[in-house]
Amino acid sequence: MEFRRLGRSGLNVSEISYGNWLTHGSQVEEDQAHACIKAALDAGITTFDTADVYANTAAESVLGRGLQGQRRESLEIFTKVFWPTGPKGPNDKGLGRKHVMESANASLQRLGTDYVDLYQAHRFDHTTPLEETMQAFADLVRQGKVLYVGVSEWTGEQITRGAELARELKIPFVSNQPQYNMLWRVIEDQVVPASEREGMSQIVWSPIAQGVLTGKYKPGQPVPAGSRATDEKGGATTVQKFLRDEVRERVEKLTPLAQQAGLSLAQLAVAWVLQNRNVASAIIGASRPEQVHENIKAVGVKLDDDLMTAIDDALGDVVITDPRETKSPESL
Repeated sequence: MEFRRLGRSGLNVSEISYGNWLTHGSQVEEDQAHACIKAALDAGITTFDTADVYANTAAESVLGRGLQGQRRESLEIFTKVFWPTGPKGPNDKGLGRKHVMESANASLQRLGTDYVDLYQAHRFDHTTPLEETMQAFADLVRQGKVLYVGVSEWTGEQITRGAELARELKIPFVSNQPQYNMLWRVIEDQVVPASEREGMSQIVWSPIAQGVLTGKYKPGQPVPAGSRATDEKGGATTVQKFLRDEVRERVEKLTPLAQQAGLSLAQLAVAWVLQNRNVASAIIGASRPEQVHENIKAVGVKLDDDLMTAIDDALGDVVITDPRETKSPESL
């Protein structure tokens, strides 16, 4: 495993993070989830990402039990707050002070830890003053419950506003967690430059585009039975935008390029996102330990300029780059 600094902070994270968005507490049984966590630990992964909303809080509990017995100081545990959880009452959502403080305490209990290394605003809350949200995060830092603060799927302008308040409050505002892969590059034009100016890194999710960049979705063929595209609880909606035949045909053109690099398509996809100097870590998920072992081989891989250009040429105009695709709901 190799490690990178998170923004301009002193926190090191593993280049590959283990995330449990679509698996723990939902898609796979707990024994299998724990086997995947063990595979991640055995592979040298120290960074684990979750959120209170995943499987409506169950994912945090599964991760907490899976990491039980590990030396806490040797791990970086990340979670998030924003989406509705629990009975979904009027204050069980968003980034108001009440929800942030109560959610943080509940997450710590489920994870079985006194603190999280990174607490992230899962989306931008248009209904709550940003000053209120950032003050709540600052108070959690002062209480020792949160070491670093981050966000997820914020625009460049939102990141800039948050960073200004973080400086005033003297709290470490270090990261953004966006979707990013060969097919979805909407952060490159505005989010990455803003993050670089503010000393923040990207911790990216969906580096293999919900499995599309493994090549398992063939053009002109039905989606495979049991795949994510058929699982309404497992991200079927998210993957739909990548399932046009035109996209599948373009992805097939990556196969010889991966072979040329001595990589599988999935390894090429993960290695590709790690070429971006603003990316600190790529989050992988797994329903089987073998998937962890497969993706970990992308660590330390350097793709030369000719190969990066060939990837761009192969994918052509199916790549999505519009920065307006980074957005948060206006209401919950």
